[in-house]
Amino acid sequence: MFSYEKKLQYPVKIKTPNPKLASFIISQYGGPDGELGASLRYLSQRYAMPYAELKGLLTDIGTEELGHLEMIGAIVHQLTRNISDTDARIAEFAPYFVDHTTGVYPTAASGFPWSAASMAVKGDVIADLTEDMAAEQKARVTYDNILRLCDDPDVTDVIRFLREREVVHFQRFGEAVRLAKEKMDQKNIYFTNPVTDK
Repeated sequence: MFSYEKKLQYPVKIKTPNPKLASFIISQYGGPDGELGASLRYLSQRYAMPYAELKGLLTDIGTEELGHLEMIGAIVHQLTRNISDTDARIAEFAPYFVDHTTGVYPTAASGFPWSAASMAVKGDVIADLTEDMAAEQKARVTYDNILRLCDDPDVTDVIRFLREREVVHFQRFGEAVRLAKEKMDQKNIYFTNPVTDK
C-alpha cells in the first residue's frame, strides 16, 4: 500500500518553455533507461525476493521511481506548455508533436515508445539485483547526457537532483547484492536462488 503526498519530491518550476529540450528529456520518462521502466522493474521484482529487507528496498526504490516519473512528466509538460506554432515546428519536437501534441507520452528520445521489453525481471535474486545496479548506472549516464545538452538552470537543477538519486540507488543495490550473498550459498560461485533451488 502506498501513501500519496500531493507534491513532487523536488520542485519543478520551469519559466521558459523549450520543446527542443523536452524532446530529449522525454527519454527519462519512457526511454529504455527511464523512470517508468525502473519503477515497474523494482515493483515487479519484489514479489520473488525472498528476503524481507530486500523486498522492502525494492518497494521503496520502486515507489521513489514513480515520484521521479512524475517529476520528469512535470518537466516535459512545463517545457511544452503554451507553445506557439513556430515552437511546434522545431525539427526535434515536430515528430513528437504530430503524434502526441503536448501530451506526456512514454517514449525514448529516439522516438521508440516505451515497452516492457526494456526492463528485466528474472526472479533470481542476484540476476535481478545486478540488473538493478546496471539500470541505475545507465539512468545516471542518461542524466549526465541530458546535463551536457541542457543550458536551462530551472531544468538542470532538477536533473542534478534526479541524477544524485540514481547514484544513491546504485549504492543501495550494491549493498543489497552483498547482503543477498551473505544469506545465500557462498560455496557456489553462481549462488543458488533460494526461491527455486532447494
